[in-house]
Amino acid sequence: MKLEYLPAGKIVNTHGFRGTVKLESWCDAPQILASLDTIWFCKNKEYTPRRVLHASVFKQFVLMDLEGVESEEAANALRNTEVFAAREDLPVEEGSFFIADLIGLPVKHADTDAILGKLIDVNTSNARDLYVVKNQKGEFYIPAVPEFITHIDPDDAVYVRPIPGLIEGGED
Repeated sequence: MKLEYLPAGKIVNTHGFRGTVKLESWCDAPQILASLDTIWFCKNKEYTPRRVLHASVFKQFVLMDLEGVESEEAANALRNTEVFAAREDLPVEEGSFFIADLIGLPVKHADTDAILGKLIDVNTSNARDLYVVKNQKGEFYIPAVPEFITHIDPDDAVYVRPIPGLIEGGED
């Protein structure tokens, strides 16, 4: 099931005294988050839109003026709030996928179709993404590079060709 709203960032601070919020972007680039006309807040599994009046990129962050947030106090009340983007508002290149669509997929050996585990997270803080996979013996990491990831079918699995010793408890 594809999510209608995807995690896009988090309000980490205020900026100035007129209600501007400072966001950590979880998009591929902060410019993507800054380009949105609407962001969404989620409370009790209900999504509510908030119109973006102005946004700009500042270093690796996004500064955003939101409709209804006109003071430092109002902006500060939103600190640590996760923000979402409507799937339809986010660009995705051919052959690329949203991380949210990959989480939970089985990870299969490209040559044998053996299930090696389940993708539980994607660590994007390194030079290369790392896929975090869990199986009965624990967690392991697979670099998201063509040498290991042969192909991804978001309706089926992530197919990998691991080197010996990469996966504990899985076939390798």
